[in-house]
Amino acid sequence: MPAETPLDDAPAGPAVPAEAVAPLMRGITVLGRLTEAGGTLSPSGLERATGLARATVDRITSTLARMGYVRLDGRDVVLAPRLMELGNAYLAALRLPGLLAAPADALADELDESVSLAVGDRDGIRFIHQATRRRAMSLSFRIGDLLPAERTAPGPLFASEWTEEEWRGWRARRAADPDDRGFPAVPPREPGDTDGEFEVRAAQARSDGWALDDELIEPGLVAVSVPVRSPGTGRIACVASVVSHTSRHTATDLRDTLLPRLRAAVADMERTLRDAPAARADAAPGGLAAWTGASKQELGREFVESLARGLTVLTAFGEDRAALTLTEVAKATGLARATARRALITYEYLGLVVAGAGPVGEARSAGGSQRTFALTPRVLSLGFPLLSRTSLPRIAGPHLADLAARVHESASLAVLSGDEIQYTARAAADRVMSVDITVGTRLPATATSLGRVLLADPQTATRGYALLDEEWEEGLRSIAVPVHDRTGRVVAAVNVALHAARRTAEECVRDILPELRATVERIEGEVAVAGRFVRVPLY
Repeated sequence: MPAETPLDDAPAGPAVPAEAVAPLMRGITVLGRLTEAGGTLSPSGLERATGLARATVDRITSTLARMGYVRLDGRDVVLAPRLMELGNAYLAALRLPGLLAAPADALADELDESVSLAVGDRDGIRFIHQATRRRAMSLSFRIGDLLPAERTAPGPLFASEWTEEEWRGWRARRAADPDDRGFPAVPPREPGDTDGEFEVRAAQARSDGWALDDELIEPGLVAVSVPVRSPGTGRIACVASVVSHTSRHTATDLRDTLLPRLRAAVADMERTLRDAPAARADAAPGGLAAWTGASKQELGREFVESLARGLTVLTAFGEDRAALTLTEVAKATGLARATARRALITYEYLGLVVAGAGPVGEARSAGGSQRTFALTPRVLSLGFPLLSRTSLPRIAGPHLADLAARVHESASLAVLSGDEIQYTARAAADRVMSVDITVGTRLPATATSLGRVLLADPQTATRGYALLDEEWEEGLRSIAVPVHDRTGRVVAAVNVALHAARRTAEECVRDILPELRATVERIEGEVAVAGRFVRVPLY
């Protein structure tokens, strides 16, 4: 059974709705296949994996590249960090990561064990936050990873609230995929587990109010979980887990020693949810609809406007926009009501959006109220797990290569390490004579343009850049600008270095600096998206 993708998991019974947007479904399929392949596939590989015609694959990837969701790297199509804005929309709308990440991190620090938050996703669980410990034996799950409910500690807790229809869905999935081949985040199932055991565990979890994972996923991994309940409904909003290794704790030891502290932390989390301010209905929406028309004019048939507009619908959701009516989706995106309606129909079929009662887009009552739509955790399956561990050098690398190609000079990224800088990414110029510095090289910060930007002396802070004119080495000029994270903090610097014979200092400022700043702006844009709910490593 192939790895989980939204299109593969579309309902087997109901036919594709007549009003579903075919190009949008194809685009979701391409993103799913790229995710399955580890984030990179050639166009011909995508053609084989999706069954789509090569011309269709090329148009879809061209559109996704225009949106910044993929990068066309030589012969390969590569998932890009900006795709995470779709998963960010779900996490922001959910609100739980923003409200509960800090107490989860504090608990992990206190216990010196990994702590995770998970939500239910049909008959599985999906992680929405991870606070991991750096050890030789450490948790490798990522935000967005989907696990089968029966092989986890949170699973029985979620299953304790399942309807009979949900239990039937779980049994059907177990029969169709007995080895869990559809869950690439976990190793294949070991023989011996039975369906009856999980039903017993779910009943026990309902009675106890907590659950254990005693090496169900793989040998050595143990966890204890407690539900965090919604203040409004009393139902499980998410599940908090403490995860360890048997070299540190047995499952029984986790229960006896750490469960009381986990329960106290969950009580604090529930108070945080109760005290959280209400959502502000007038929050400014996001959206790319106005941009799609201009892109269509520029790229012509290579830009699939219906795909771009459909993906824009997902970005309409977010913080303070967890549930939207059709009218609100249309207003938030700038799309025509009919266009938004067809996209929502498509997403509802694919399981990326869930809706309340009533026909799509029609009034539910004489008062004119419409049903609302909300994103499901399955939105995270669109590349989010793979991209959630993207580092700053990986984000910057393609942009440095583009910069070096445009200015025909070497470009580098560096971070501050004590009183030195360390080069963490680099793109060399295609010249006979170029600046020869390798990734990992350390140099005194005060002697480099990169270091002066990172140290931010008064002159550099005022100008916004540092220019080094043959001070470090005769004949060497370099100009650098800072890189900020999403909070505005300077975390790195990018420079262009060249031989003084090729450009004067004034020409560096006139010609190189604008290109350098434009490159950093693109890097910062992707860092802001990637770092909204996960930490972006600097190395």
